Amino acid sequence: MTHLSNRGVRILPLAAVLGWAAVAPLPAAARTSAHETLRVGSLTLHHCNSPASWCGTLARPLDPNGVVAGTLPIYFEFYLHAAAGAAAGTLVGAIGGPGYSVTDSRDEFLELFGPLQAHYDVLLMDYRGTGHSDAIDCHELERAAALTEANIGACGRSLGRTGPFYSTTLAADDLAAVLEALGIGRVGLYGESYGTYFAQVFARRHPDRIRALVLDGAYPLGGPDYAWYPDYAPAMRAKFNLACQRSPACSALPGSSIEHIAPALERLRARPFTAQVRYGAGQVMSLNADASQLAIVMFGGYPAYATLRETDAAARAFAAGDSAPLLRLMAETRVNAESRDPAHDTVKFSAGYAAAISCQDPPQIFDMGLAPAQRLVERDRLIAERRRADPGGYAPFTIDEYRGMPLDFAFIDQCVQWPRTPNAPLVSSAPPYPSVPVLVVSGEFDSMTPVADGAAAAPHYAHAHHVIIANSFHVNALPGARSVCAVTLVRRFLETLSTGDESCAAAVPPVHLVPRFARAARELTAATAATGNAASEDQLRVVTAVLLTCEDVLVRAREFGSGRGIGLRGGTFTVTSAGEGYRVKLEEVRWTEDVRASGQIDWPGRSGMVRAALALRTAAGEGALELEWPEGVSNARATARGTLAGSAVVAEAPAP
Repeated sequence: MTHLSNRGVRILPLAAVLGWAAVAPLPAAARTSAHETLRVGSLTLHHCNSPASWCGTLARPLDPNGVVAGTLPIYFEFYLHAAAGAAAGTLVGAIGGPGYSVTDSRDEFLELFGPLQAHYDVLLMDYRGTGHSDAIDCHELERAAALTEANIGACGRSLGRTGPFYSTTLAADDLAAVLEALGIGRVGLYGESYGTYFAQVFARRHPDRIRALVLDGAYPLGGPDYAWYPDYAPAMRAKFNLACQRSPACSALPGSSIEHIAPALERLRARPFTAQVRYGAGQVMSLNADASQLAIVMFGGYPAYATLRETDAAARAFAAGDSAPLLRLMAETRVNAESRDPAHDTVKFSAGYAAAISCQDPPQIFDMGLAPAQRLVERDRLIAERRRADPGGYAPFTIDEYRGMPLDFAFIDQCVQWPRTPNAPLVSSAPPYPSVPVLVVSGEFDSMTPVADGAAAAPHYAHAHHVIIANSFHVNALPGARSVCAVTLVRRFLETLSTGDESCAAAVPPVHLVPRFARAARELTAATAATGNAASEDQLRVVTAVLLTCEDVLVRAREFGSGRGIGLRGGTFTVTSAGEGYRVKLEEVRWTEDVRASGQIDWPGRSGMVRAALALRTAAGEGALELEWPEGVSNARATARGTLAGSAVVAEAPAP
């Protein structure tokens, strides 16, 4: 189990990690006032965050059996419905990770639940060991340059006898206790990523508390070969190959996308090297460009849209001698693969809790009941057997290249030095899965909790329905998803217990892959001349370069939010929020080496017209272009009007 919640969803922390300009912080977790209290059930709550929100804590035993003494303060936030009269019910959000604070993600959940809050209350609870519920702080693990087997093991030893009590099972029981104390009956429970794991454990332990269950990016609770994550590599390969098949430029090339990428992989295997890479706002990262770095890009897939859009073309460019696009992706993925808070704030993310859950709840390839020294021997034996029996299990990468990824992406080694742990069941006495309405949502291009995982989870529930959102990634009902389809279906399901019309799930447009990376505009396909055009073929190639420059910048604006960034081959840009979208100002941005673009792009959000007004400097002269194209539309076309070196430009091309 790995840290998933920030993958394409938690935009603000990613922007901060990448070193972009600071964005407004989320509200403080709790600003209490002794003069403003609310009695709910048996608890007294205090005002926090907004006039409609209330905060409280419930003391819970660390060890429910009392063998290990101590209590934990379980922190929660309660948001009252807006309409007069009694609430229609209560909605509960469960965050992914594991390690993130549910209440630190309040804005995401409140946006999801927003239209329902007129009649529904909302409850957000920090799991024990996270957020304001006594977040675990394994000091060295939080601050180490990288996660290692040794520092994960040291974290487990530092927890001592308390370690086993940081579990999904007990966190689920905490939620049931909070509901009981507040006098709340059945709830609509939405979980995303690891939150789907938590939600299923809660539903099995406390079925009488569930009215509706939504699993967005679902893990099954177990299954054959679970510890080796058998669906991971097939989903990764399918993602790249399907996206290529749906791209006119990519599908016109011989072979599959994985075959397009293979020459770059072979070159990295034969001649790995150390590179200094500029990324983000201009920081420089030193990285080892090797097969495992490419595996991080392809398996990790973060930033989600950029890695899928660019990897095929970047790998082809790399094999042809142009390393800049692929090295940039490697640097961006390395940064985004890091879940730990850059300020080491364990309230925002607890690496100790992540390790405790990952090493104690899901099955491992080795027996966690063995002492770590014995476990190391068993690990090596099992991997050697796997290497012989299933050498293509993580293709196109070898198992050793796969294991070269960060431990919380490769999974199989991370817990080898965790202290001896009895194999306790997630749910005591294995109660049946509850007969409640369940909606499972999967992104077609989610390779972390793939469609196959959702398909494995759904059949356990007699009344489950599985919806696949086409051309979409990990977690689809929270802000940052490619479309509003999943949030529409989830809201409808939580309110009516039915998704209704699901046609939007198949209507999300394909990802526009980069046709190729080019050092010079002359290497690109020319835009199509329209009536009134006087520009030459080479000038129409500049139009294509400018369109691809715009989209290269917009991809990073959408992935990382407001802030500053650098162009692929030079120049800078600044992103500011504008309504539901962004306004991007470019200064001498170069996507090819010979075309510099300055000016402004207005991105409207997931729908509407993108408009750009740019001044250009090229080897052949200066010019100015106005560009526009519809966002979120299949087979969209872009138009360009202006002048280049004194020639009138009137052209169209595929939307970038």
